Amino acid sequence: MRVNRHFMRLTQEVMGADITPDLSQGTCTMKYSPKVQEHTAARNENLVDVHPLQDVSTIQGILEIYKKTEEMVCEISGMDAFNFHAGGGAAACYEGACVVRAYHKSRGDEKRDEIITTIFSHPCDAGAPATAGYKVITLMPNEDGVPDLEAMKAALSERTAAIFITNPEDTGIFNPRIKEYVDAAHEVGALCYYDQANVNGIMGITRAKEVGFDIIHYNLHKTFSSPHGGMGPGCGALGVREFLKPFLPVPRVEKDQEKYYLDYDCPESIGKIRTFMGNAHVVLRTYMWIKQMGAEGIREAAICSVLNNQYLMKKVSKIKGVEIYYAPGKRRIEQCRYSWNKLKEDTGFGTVDVTKRLIDFGMQHYWQSHHPHIVPEPFTLEPTESYSKDDLDEYVAILTEISRECYEEPEVIRSAPHNAPIHAILADEVDDYDKIAVTWRQWQKRIQAGTMKDA
Repeated sequence: MRVNRHFMRLTQEVMGADITPDLSQGTCTMKYSPKVQEHTAARNENLVDVHPLQDVSTIQGILEIYKKTEEMVCEISGMDAFNFHAGGGAAACYEGACVVRAYHKSRGDEKRDEIITTIFSHPCDAGAPATAGYKVITLMPNEDGVPDLEAMKAALSERTAAIFITNPEDTGIFNPRIKEYVDAAHEVGALCYYDQANVNGIMGITRAKEVGFDIIHYNLHKTFSSPHGGMGPGCGALGVREFLKPFLPVPRVEKDQEKYYLDYDCPESIGKIRTFMGNAHVVLRTYMWIKQMGAEGIREAAICSVLNNQYLMKKVSKIKGVEIYYAPGKRRIEQCRYSWNKLKEDTGFGTVDVTKRLIDFGMQHYWQSHHPHIVPEPFTLEPTESYSKDDLDEYVAILTEISRECYEEPEVIRSAPHNAPIHAILADEVDDYDKIAVTWRQWQKRIQAGTMKDA
C-alpha cells in the first residue's frame, strides 16, 4: 500500500495534458493524444509482443502500417517517399544532411561543403549539418523577422549544398516569400530542406512539394499526436522527392504481388542510421490519428490551431510587461515568441522568475526559447487545436496575475515556487559541470578524482 500511495502521489505531481492545459511548451506541439491510440499501442498483444527480429512473414501487419503511413504522409506533403527510422527531428535532420552529401557525391560535385540556415529555424537545422561535417552559414532576421532575400542570395554560391529552413519559424512568423528562397537555392544547384516541425498550423493547407522543397521532415510525435513529454519517444519522418529516394536509409518497406518485405538492395543508400525500424509505436499512432482525422479533419485541426494562437496572442500582448518583437501587428501562425524584457526593465524580474511562479498555479512551466536568445527574456506559447477558449482565458489570467505580483508583490515572486515538491532550480547550478553528475558512475568517478564541488 505504501508503494502504491507513493506512485499515486507522484502522478498527482505530474503536470501533463491530462491534468492541466499544456500550451506552455511552444514549438513542442503538445496536442491531445487520443486514448484509443494509447490502448492500441501499449496493450494490444498482437502489437506489444512483436519483436523486430521475427521473420518478415510474421510481421506483415506492422509492415503494412509502415507502408500505408508512408503513403498518407506522402499525400499530405507531396513528397514521393518517407523513412521512419530517426528517433526525433534532429536525427532526421542529420539523416537529411547525409542524403544531401550522398546526392552531390553521386554527381561528382563534392566541393559543396556549405549549408545555409536562419537563426529562428530550429537549431538542429544548423547543428545536424555541422555534425555531418558541413560549414554552416546562419542568416539573421530583418525587421519583419525573416532573413532578407538578398542576404540569402548573397550567401548562396557553388559551394552551397543545401538550405535548411523552418517555416513558420520559431517566432511563429511565416515567410510568404519562401518559394523565392527555394528558387534562388535551386539556381545555384543547391537542394532545399524543409524542417516542418512547425507545420501544425499549415498542414492540409499548403504542401512542401508545391513550394519546391526536395527534402522535408515531420516530427510524427508532435504533429501527428503521439505523447512525447520528457523528451520522448519520437519519430523524425524524413521525406524526399523521387530523385533522392535511392539515398534513403535501409531497410525500406516494399510490397510485391504477395507480401510486404524489407528491401536492403539499395546500393546508393546512406546505410542504417538506427537499429531496426525506429519507434514503431509512434508510426502506429500516426497511422491511427490520420485515419481518424481524415483530410478534412487535418485541415480543420490546422485552422483551429491558428485561431487559438491568434486569440491567445491578442490577450497575452495586452499583459503588462509583455512585448512581441519583429513584425509588429503581423499575425503569427501556430505559436508566438513573446518577451518579458519590459517587465525585467521595470521590476528586475525576468522570464525565469515568471515561469517558476507559474508552477504554483498548477501550470506546466513554459518553454523559453532555443539558444541563443535573440529575443530577450523570451517565452514561447503554442496552444494547438486541442484547447478551449476557457483554457486559454485561464492561462492568460494566471500570467496577468503573475505580472501584477512582479510589480506589486515582489517577495512572492522572489521566493517562488511555493507549492512545488522541489523549490527553485537554479539554472546556473544545473549548467555547472563541476557540480553536476548525470549518472551514478560519473558521480563516483568525480568523487574519487576529487573534482566534484559541493552543489
